[in-house]
Amino acid sequence: MKRKDNISGICILAVLILLVLLPLVAVLFQIICPQLQLEGFDFKNLSLLLEVFTRNLWKKAFFNTVALGLGTTVIGLLLAAILAHVRVKYAFFGAKLLDLVSWILMIMPSFILAQGWVYFASGNGIASAWLGLEHMSEFVFSYWGLVTVMVLCKFPMAYVTIKTAMEWYPARLMHAARMNGASSFYAWRTVQLPLCIPAYCSAAMLIFMDTVGDYGMSSTITAVYSFPTLPYTIYSAICSSPARFDMAGVLSLYLMVLIVIAMVIQHIALGKRKYDFLDNGTEQMIPRTVSKGKSLALTVGTGIFCLIALGIPVGSNFIMSFSDSISIKRFVFTLDNYKTVLSETSSMLDGIGHSLELASIAAIMGILIGFCVAYLLTFSQFRLKNLMDSITLIAMAVPGVVLGIGYIFVWNQEWLTPLGLNLYGKPAILILASVASAIPLINRVLVGGMAKIPKTLLTAAQMQGAGFVTRMRTVLLPLMHHSSVSAVLAAFGGSVFNLAITTILYPPNYSTLPVYISDVYNDLEFGYAAAATIVGGAFIITIMLILEKLMNFKQKKE
Repeated sequence: MKRKDNISGICILAVLILLVLLPLVAVLFQIICPQLQLEGFDFKNLSLLLEVFTRNLWKKAFFNTVALGLGTTVIGLLLAAILAHVRVKYAFFGAKLLDLVSWILMIMPSFILAQGWVYFASGNGIASAWLGLEHMSEFVFSYWGLVTVMVLCKFPMAYVTIKTAMEWYPARLMHAARMNGASSFYAWRTVQLPLCIPAYCSAAMLIFMDTVGDYGMSSTITAVYSFPTLPYTIYSAICSSPARFDMAGVLSLYLMVLIVIAMVIQHIALGKRKYDFLDNGTEQMIPRTVSKGKSLALTVGTGIFCLIALGIPVGSNFIMSFSDSISIKRFVFTLDNYKTVLSETSSMLDGIGHSLELASIAAIMGILIGFCVAYLLTFSQFRLKNLMDSITLIAMAVPGVVLGIGYIFVWNQEWLTPLGLNLYGKPAILILASVASAIPLINRVLVGGMAKIPKTLLTAAQMQGAGFVTRMRTVLLPLMHHSSVSAVLAAFGGSVFNLAITTILYPPNYSTLPVYISDVYNDLEFGYAAAATIVGGAFIITIMLILEKLMNFKQKKE
């Protein structure tokens, strides 16, 4: 058994190294070996690392990214903690609405949310023209405005993480503290809050990583407000003429360094202390009923918050889709945008087709590889499974723009041409990158599901003579059904709307849905871009709902 685990583990580890680790190493090696040509190898090229602090654009992009990441993390964490505390502690009418809005925001691509905020807050947007909020543009298109918009986009990940941790209450420890004279607040601060430190650290890490690596938000906001960040500057370096691969490599390194520093800080904050408190003295939190006045206040407050966080960007996209002008002040209702989007000549249909093709392949290949990785991590005796786990964690932390740059460096080599493996400029490179970006998310979902399954069930089936395939088919797969469906849908949706990777790697005449929408938006065809967003988003969501029904149909019958 151990020998088979090692053979399988080595094969899967080799796939992960090829898809994930090799592109990241290529990004770093590019700095001292331009275009990965050995004749250009020179340690003197390391001097480029210091130019981040001397070149104005590089310096501004670096400090903008750090400032935006820190501001969003601090405020987003506070907001998520307050919302999670209210949601877990009190029962009120709008509680489930808060959960629903959080999940929608977590799934929705940042560039679509950013477009909505631009339509709302621009100088001739909805806030100024219809609501009379003349200073909204001045606020939103500033540092604190961008932090606010980013917080409203990124808080759901922290909210879900903290809420999950707070749903269990260390009753015995809290009662002991109260019996020794501690007030309710002091007992919460000294007992329950410290036990939730891992959740808070993970929540902060998720916000920071997603903020500093966010390409969609920065690329969309840049159309109306100059606020360069590392992801957008990296993309600009690749698209400049001539392409500045050295610049892209250096900036990618700094982006990864920021994430590594955040991971180190998280590790130091957690230390070697133990935080396990789930035992027979732990109770599941039951939200308590509050007075009608307090319930009404919580419901109204939640409704207003949800309207701002989700209603403004989605509603602005919807309103702009019916406009025949980029200015809401000259708004005239029209259906021409939708007619153009739905016409047979619209290249958007090709973009949707390409996106669905990429997402389908990424979901299928990703679930196969991710399932193998999760199984090896959970049930096998593979010696290098810690390395395997580290690679998937790194892949989850690295921004898509850096992964895309790495794929250019790896698969754009002259010596690969005779072998037919020079994939840059071909759809195959998009497929590989999409699979690589989908595997970490799939793996985390499946590992969470497998961790709940006792290994003794598989051992008992094996002792009864069941082979590996039989054990998978009759024991593991039925118990993993819901986790597998969630993983497939998450990978599918993430691959469809992956703007960073598709923008960097898409071949000529091979547009995808996010690239198509982004290009139309950058051409200032706001009404058409909004209509394309509504139609494309509705179509993809419908496809995902159908897939969910089909994948759950057999399970429900059984």
